[in-house]
Amino acid sequence: MKRIILPTDFSDNAYNAIRYAVQLFKNQECTFYLLHTYTPAIYQSEYVLHSPGQIGLGDIYHESSMTQLEEVKAKVEQDFNNPKHTFMVHSAFNILVDEVLETIANEKADLVIMGTQGATGAKEILFGTHTVHMIKKAICPVIAVPSRFEYETPKEILFPTDYEIDYQEEQLENLLDIAYEHIASIEVIHASSGYDLTANQLKNKQKLDSLLSKAAHLFHDLPSQSVIDAINNFQMKKRMNLLVMIQNKHNFFERLFIEPIIKKIGFHVKIPFMVISCQIKK
Repeated sequence: MKRIILPTDFSDNAYNAIRYAVQLFKNQECTFYLLHTYTPAIYQSEYVLHSPGQIGLGDIYHESSMTQLEEVKAKVEQDFNNPKHTFMVHSAFNILVDEVLETIANEKADLVIMGTQGATGAKEILFGTHTVHMIKKAICPVIAVPSRFEYETPKEILFPTDYEIDYQEEQLENLLDIAYEHIASIEVIHASSGYDLTANQLKNKQKLDSLLSKAAHLFHDLPSQSVIDAINNFQMKKRMNLLVMIQNKHNFFERLFIEPIIKKIGFHVKIPFMVISCQIKK
């Protein structure tokens, strides 16, 4: 049984990610954890001041949070009515990322699936702050679902890599599970600068080929272009349904969220984006 955390801020974007999750795993036994955290500023300031006025304020926010979680649970159960799926609600006075990390550890969660943006849905923001922090800190894969993305069966999975990773079977477990379930093809792309692969890269590529052997997959070498251009250009030629990356210190992943230039060069994630941690859960 899969255990999947679904953070929500009760926005349409968050519910869209929930819809994606239950459709992606519609044929599998799953427990979904609908999770919401609250950190009201007034509560924090009164807590610091040790004001008697704080007494009971946390209970009010918790009750409101739980009420809305139950409403989301009722809605998704009504919309999809899948006997294979169980929904748990969880509310906490905490920072979202910290609470999700605790829940991953406590529930041995397999995945986190969330929207790319919060309630504001600002179009100029590539990923919302919560999503960025979640991707960088979670020790299980995170799938970020773009705002208003209409569900598509992931038949074509795009997997950019620089072959600088000593791939581990545990890292690819969820990717392969999705590929098997949906009879998908994994398109592995490598954007090169014209140089031959090093001995270490060749070794890692061979290992990746072996790990992906039970799924349909193809390797593509895309010379003389950046990783971002390679992703964009490949998607223009062939419709992809899911983008998957393993974060590591060698690739462009950190720059993706740090450099403002990224907005100017046109990296637009219009399909769900799975990021696999370089860490392996114990």
